Amino acid sequence: MKKFIILSLFAAVFAGSYAQEQEIDYRRSSIYSIMINHTEQQFASEIKQAFIQIPVPDKFNDHNLSVRVLNLNEKLSGAKSEKENPEITEFLNKNKIASRLVGRWFNRDIYTGACNMELVKERGLYNASEFDKQLALHSARGLAMLQDAGEELIGNTFVLVNDIRYVDKNKGAKTAGSIIKILGSVAAAYTGSDIDSFTDNVGDMVETIKGFTVSINTFLYKLEWTEEQANLFYQEQYGDGIDKTKWTNFENARESYKLKYVGKVESKGGTTSFLGIKEDEPIVMVRKACQRAIDENVVDLQRNYEEFRTKTPLVSVEPLTAYIGMKEGVSAQSKFEVLEVVEMEDGSRKYNKVGVIEPIDNLIWDNRFMASEEGAIGANLGYTTFRTVSGKDFSKGMLIREMSNK
Repeated sequence: MKKFIILSLFAAVFAGSYAQEQEIDYRRSSIYSIMINHTEQQFASEIKQAFIQIPVPDKFNDHNLSVRVLNLNEKLSGAKSEKENPEITEFLNKNKIASRLVGRWFNRDIYTGACNMELVKERGLYNASEFDKQLALHSARGLAMLQDAGEELIGNTFVLVNDIRYVDKNKGAKTAGSIIKILGSVAAAYTGSDIDSFTDNVGDMVETIKGFTVSINTFLYKLEWTEEQANLFYQEQYGDGIDKTKWTNFENARESYKLKYVGKVESKGGTTSFLGIKEDEPIVMVRKACQRAIDENVVDLQRNYEEFRTKTPLVSVEPLTAYIGMKEGVSAQSKFEVLEVVEMEDGSRKYNKVGVIEPIDNLIWDNRFMASEEGAIGANLGYTTFRTVSGKDFSKGMLIREMSNK
């Protein structure tokens, strides 16, 4: 009996610690993120390098294509406007980005046209063997699962175009020259140059850091995936293997795939704290400023456009916790609806609202990039803790989604 109790306690402790590390699987929207690089501006190459290092937000699937940067040698016209930007849309259309996103969903071989459903099964959390079986039988359940995947997976594919501008708000800072020049001076100092020169350059760099900030206009597009288009793709363009006809059909239909403009937001361009960044690692400072501003824009886009809002699973219920925090815009004023995932008889899913929760003020996780390094309050929490506003009997794995404050 004692042995059973000890083993049970050990299992409970292990399960508790494991729950903090285990990410619960759930369906996410997918993002292709690109940037507009203004080659004429100061720090253009450093901003580009920093952007490439920024991962897709972890509440989304990474659906990036090979092209991540659009180089412009002049300012983007109409960047401040809320309207669809013709230059950006022209770039997306000219490069047939919509069709490329569809091809990525089905692991389409650009040379043979061969496709498969592996990514759809993986991201849709389908039972792989059951999914294949129902599709092979051409059953109503199989068709429903395909439609479900189209609506919630392929149809929730987004493109983020980030127009990043460097802004010098500290006119008194010594911003002459570039970070690369400073890095060269620092490197020279480490290899034997005189210490006074090294100290002067570090001082210049610190002053540059104090004045560094970026303003980012983020434009949001969504892949259009209609039932008609899906049927046409599956019937005439999806090849199980090498199929010249279906390869040709898809190539000829590329322009029929479209992206819908959703809207845009602009970061406030506030100065980022650079505590915790070593003076000889200025590229980290550039990444921090860019990543914080992009994260801020993703949050604003979700609040402004419901179709872009993400869901996050509860990882425990006593207390109520979730791996979400200040990076996702969580504050004491936030409220989240709790959703129960219900699988229908035909294999599709729906979400039933079962309650509302809100974060506890002093238990909000600061999960912003480099929050721990700067010693931010709440950076070491690991999750945000919530209290119940309405509803009961919540379960681990139920999804939460931020509610509009409007």
